[in-house]
Amino acid sequence: MIDARCSCGALALSLPGPTNLVAACHCLECQRRTGAPFGVGAFYPVEAVKISGAPKEYVRAGESGGRVRCYFCSDCGSTVFWKPDKLPSMIGVAVGAIADPNFPAPIKSVFERSKHAWVNIDGTDVEHLQHGSLTKTSS
Repeated sequence: MIDARCSCGALALSLPGPTNLVAACHCLECQRRTGAPFGVGAFYPVEAVKISGAPKEYVRAGESGGRVRCYFCSDCGSTVFWKPDKLPSMIGVAVGAIADPNFPAPIKSVFERSKHAWVNIDGTDVEHLQHGSLTKTSS
C-alpha cells in the first residue's frame, strides 16, 4: 500500500500501489487547480482507494465534457483527488500528493493544445493528445 495526502495530513488516501494509468493534463483548469503548467494524475478503480478525512468538494465543468468533482482538504486547501463524470469507475489522485520521486511517469499527455511551449513530456511510450482521453485510443 502507498499513501497520498494533503499538506497538513488531515485528508489521506490509501492506494494499492503504483498504477499503470498516469496522465499529465495541460488543460487550463488543471493549470489553475495545481498552480503549475500542468497536473499529473494517477488513476485507480474507485473501490481500490480508501479515503480518510473529510474532503471538501468543488465541481467544475471538464474540458472533455461532463463534470469533474475535485476533492481538497478544508484545512490546508491541497487538492488530493478528483472524480471525472466521464470515468465513473475511476478516481484521479494527484501524483504530488503521493510524494514519491520514483512513482511511474505519465503514459499520456492530454490537452496539449494548451500546453506551455517549454514543457516536454518525453518517452517513447507516451501518447500525446491535443484533447483529453484516458481511454484506449485507436490509431
